Amino acid sequence: MTSDRAPADYEDLIRLIHDRHGQMSKTYQKISLYLTQNPNDVAVLSVNAIAEHCGIHASSFVRFAQSLGYSGFKELQALFQKRLSTAAPGFEARVKALDAELLASGDGSDATFLRDLVVRDIASLQDLVTAIDPADLARAAELLHMADVIYLVGQLRSAPVVELLRYILTMLGKRCILLDSGGGLATHVGRTMRQGDVLLAVSFRFYANEVVSIVDEAAKTGIPVVAVSDSTLSPLAKSASVLFPVPEHDYSFSRSLAAPMCLAQALALSVAARVQTDDADPRIPTVTGP
Repeated sequence: MTSDRAPADYEDLIRLIHDRHGQMSKTYQKISLYLTQNPNDVAVLSVNAIAEHCGIHASSFVRFAQSLGYSGFKELQALFQKRLSTAAPGFEARVKALDAELLASGDGSDATFLRDLVVRDIASLQDLVTAIDPADLARAAELLHMADVIYLVGQLRSAPVVELLRYILTMLGKRCILLDSGGGLATHVGRTMRQGDVLLAVSFRFYANEVVSIVDEAAKTGIPVVAVSDSTLSPLAKSASVLFPVPEHDYSFSRSLAAPMCLAQALALSVAARVQTDDADPRIPTVTGP
């Protein structure tokens, strides 16, 4: 699998990776996933550091780049560096500051775990600001606002995100149905979706099979899908009307939900601004508050 002419810019490279992803070997798919999920890291880390993160030998990255028409990985990496220099100035400084913070706090105490999580979450939230397309946010909010019924699905560690959205959207007066996996009825309830409804799906690695299946089936019947996942190579991507790829940073114990939860709040606020008359200062009602 080789390319006669290597892509000359980042966007064309990502497009080529998407086109070929289904035909790639498992190793190359894993490399593709890392490249698309962590473009800023790819720009600033050495190939050996990237390979260590992926658990793949550095030589595989060189061969991957060559299969796309590049002379080696450095030539491919240059596209990520060019993107970073124009799209996210100051990121490299933030990475160095983050590394310094973690090094300074690495005393092995319990408080180190808290500090580590907080510092990494700050970096994830900063990335979220530049990663989310405002037009996608507006389109998703409009779909949710106009929906007759909003169906929500998310399992495993994605479940808290859809639970939060069900609570907020219900308080805003939207009719919501959570496709709960309890009782084994999620797929069957999902088949009750009708034209005018919207499916909001959340799934991260390792993607829950039932969620992927429900999303695929909904898209085939013409139901708009708003998806939150961790990559543009996610199995939800091909069926999504709007996809929010929220890259994840590795954690020693588990991956944080700070960025997905923040995105969920932003979506809910955008819907609130459309539902309420004072759209300049939307408020999300609470059960216990006025």
